[in-house]
Amino acid sequence: MKKQDLGAAAAAAALYIGMELLGVTCPIRFLTGISCAGCGMSRAWLSLLRLDMEAAFRYHPLFLLPIPGALLLLFRRHVSRGRFWLGIWVLCGLFLTVYVVRLMDPADSIVTFEPARGLIGRMLSRAGERPV
Repeated sequence: MKKQDLGAAAAAAALYIGMELLGVTCPIRFLTGISCAGCGMSRAWLSLLRLDMEAAFRYHPLFLLPIPGALLLLFRRHVSRGRFWLGIWVLCGLFLTVYVVRLMDPADSIVTFEPARGLIGRMLSRAGERPV
């Protein structure tokens, strides 16, 4: 791993910790009001730490996939280019499939589509209001 990779990872971690401290648990959902494909992942890992596998899978059924994804990225120089990209596309495809299924399920309270609740939606709504 290169020094710049560690710096980028540390910067990303600091950004997410700062957002958490401000109450922004997901920047995508905060801005758009729409859950991202990884929505529920943090709660799934916290459930795993409590050894509650049922809750972990309920929060995000693919919560374990970041491990092989991270390994694939860390050892990309030891894997052929074709296998690396195959792995990336398979992981992305799995996340996208689960995301769409969860987004279409009205009973799923974790993955939601509420654009009016996002920062952008609220700003657009206020911009459209006219003073009386």
